[in-house]
Amino acid sequence: MQSLFDGLEMPIHAVPYRHQREAFEFVMGLFGLLPSKKRSSGAALLMEMGTGKTLTTIGITGALSNAGCIRRVLVVAPLSILGVWEEEFRKFADFPYCLAVLSGNGSRKRDTLRHMAGVSLQVAVVNYESAWRMEKDIAAWKPDLIIADEGHKIKTHNIAASKALHRLGAKAGYRLLLTGTVITNKAVDVFSQYKFVNPAIFGQSFYAFRGKFFDLTGYGNHTPVLKKSMEAELMERMHSIAFRATKAECLDLPEMTDILRQVELEPAALQIYRGLVKESYAELSGGEVTATNILTRLLRLSQLTGGFIGNDETSAVEQVSCAKLSALEDILDGIMAEGKKLVIIARFVPEIKAICRLLENRKLRYSCIAGGVKDREEQVAAFQNEPEVMAFVGQIATAGLGITLTAASTMVFYSLDYSMSNFEQAKARIHRVGQRMPCTYLYLVARGTVDEKVLAALGDKADLARTLVDDYRSGRNPFA
Repeated sequence: MQSLFDGLEMPIHAVPYRHQREAFEFVMGLFGLLPSKKRSSGAALLMEMGTGKTLTTIGITGALSNAGCIRRVLVVAPLSILGVWEEEFRKFADFPYCLAVLSGNGSRKRDTLRHMAGVSLQVAVVNYESAWRMEKDIAAWKPDLIIADEGHKIKTHNIAASKALHRLGAKAGYRLLLTGTVITNKAVDVFSQYKFVNPAIFGQSFYAFRGKFFDLTGYGNHTPVLKKSMEAELMERMHSIAFRATKAECLDLPEMTDILRQVELEPAALQIYRGLVKESYAELSGGEVTATNILTRLLRLSQLTGGFIGNDETSAVEQVSCAKLSALEDILDGIMAEGKKLVIIARFVPEIKAICRLLENRKLRYSCIAGGVKDREEQVAAFQNEPEVMAFVGQIATAGLGITLTAASTMVFYSLDYSMSNFEQAKARIHRVGQRMPCTYLYLVARGTVDEKVLAALGDKADLARTLVDDYRSGRNPFA
């Protein structure tokens, strides 16, 4: 796709939407690769979930690499999103690169980073905690571009992750901050994120920034409140190096966007899962292979990918993984930072209970419809009409019919059942009459598990049971 200026291309395997191209050109202007009155070595992409800030960033990265401006890129992101960067680069990057997700123990991560070399662009992807623990190693690696994904993670100026990103950012030639909005619960959050992007915007001192833009109020004068007289200046400075895109403004977005979030089961949980796969396959060989037999065994594997496993002797349920809960928490961080509502759909009761506990621990009000809930209408009305009710938690078999949840335009499928009708009915809760924005669907899928087969079958409108029976009869393990 040609840029409007100087023929600068956005090197991606996709046709960008207009707002993505505009964001690319805005940043290229700041970085000096396109004509612009403003120059900055850092930029903020304030793009809501579902508007494609990762794809836009890959285009920016490729253009900088093709121009010879960068050789090493560090992507810092929440743990649950690391795999997203690997997958998105694979799908969209139309330029040579070598990417490594830094995983394992500390020494393994350091070893991976030290051995990244070659003529093509080197991209290292790491989570926020590891970034500050590996600060010296990263500084020695000398990244030319640092990307802070879900940048609201460094909104607090004096935590270790923020301080590390401030120091690392000061040594990098280019910096990108990606988030739905830099202002989460309070405007004072802007400072730390912009100290990373470009400290010239709000200065190096948090206390000088706070004194200039805020009054301290409340008990003990500890609550910063933005001065009315300073609102315009704060917004002008913030947007001088920021590109803003909301779903409501992006008129060329498709009505529905699907986003896959692959999560990694913890080693212990993965070991249990693999043992269960072998056991399930062995059980099939001892009897008649029918759709019912296969789906019964698939059920236990699906429960495990959601984090739980039942004890056949005691009927108790044990939690063996927090991988999906952690991924959901990262999504909550982003969507709540944007001030938007979220619908969360899950299949199993233990998952529903764990999700509700997570929301309660974060002091977020929510509505819930699952088996046994009597006040369905009240739960829906609270979510639809009360601003403080930020989340809706629904069991896919009981919350997929006859309700309207258009107060949200984003839905997370924590887990799925095998019914195409349940799947389509659940999706339709937010995509229906009254919805004014494009809808975004996120699927939490445990990598290398039956989650992938279930989602693929639903996406292809295939008969999952028949597919798995055919797998077995062809000599393949239907659960692997």
